[in-house]
Amino acid sequence: MKDLLRIADLSPDDLVHLLRSGDAVRHDPHQHRSMLRGDTVVLYFAKPSTRTRLSFASAVTRLGGVPQVVGPSELQLGRGETIEDTARVVSRFARAFVIRTFADDDVARFARAATIPVVNALTDGHHPCQALADLLTLHRWFGRLSGLRLAYVGDGNNVAHSLLEACALSGINVAVASPPGYEPDPVVVATAERLAGASGSEVMVANDPQLAVRGANAVYTDVWVSMGDSEAERVARLEALRPYRVDEALMALADRDAVFMHCLPAHRGEEVAAKVIDGPRSVVFDQAENRMHTAQALLQALLLGELVGARQRAGVH
Repeated sequence: MKDLLRIADLSPDDLVHLLRSGDAVRHDPHQHRSMLRGDTVVLYFAKPSTRTRLSFASAVTRLGGVPQVVGPSELQLGRGETIEDTARVVSRFARAFVIRTFADDDVARFARAATIPVVNALTDGHHPCQALADLLTLHRWFGRLSGLRLAYVGDGNNVAHSLLEACALSGINVAVASPPGYEPDPVVVATAERLAGASGSEVMVANDPQLAVRGANAVYTDVWVSMGDSEAERVARLEALRPYRVDEALMALADRDAVFMHCLPAHRGEEVAAKVIDGPRSVVFDQAENRMHTAQALLQALLLGELVGARQRAGVH
């Protein structure tokens, strides 16, 4: 396995390996400090970033390499060079390529042309690096993953997609509650259901947030309005998603020891109440820190060729 474009690319053993490695990195971040000595990893960002940029820059540095952060205005991609030509050139200069952009197809095209590992650091369809950090956070908090129940409430977006696949692959029961018209992609749901069938977990997609949250070990949400949304779309989203706000009343339906999760940045008063995200049940900053540990674990595994990839590709599009 050369690249990570989505969680469903991983086998169950791959996922276990990455989480164990991420935990080991957390305790000893410099154990592979010579792996990238004298080498570069290119970090490409087509949109602003805090956690993704800093986590991968830190991970590359801890592996002894130099993170080269670039954007559209700094590569010939912005002047019409093909994705494939850029991929072939970057492969001659760097050991790996980390990309945060919009279209999933652009990342897939880059990965096919590149001879170095390519990591999807966020696209419109998937956010696999966030999901890895989320699972590490849950495992450290509860001591296990299989049999837990996670409820995601809000927009069925890229974060929801990767959580669906990650939970299903790891044996976590996952419920997603979104308003009509904002549900996760049915193709991703079908993939998660296939993965859940193999792991023995359950996948539920519904419109009722209370149904999803009831008895959950973790309650997760994300921002309602994304970068680039128009004012009209912002107004429509706020209206549709208002009933899905995670407040103290909704958290009260979860398990008494449930944690609150958010990939950040957060808009207090919109998708989550301040008393929830800033309260004792919130693990959002553990999630943020674990982005760095799992980023390093992922780079190590890809560079060392330690991931075998999903054994069954049928149904993954």
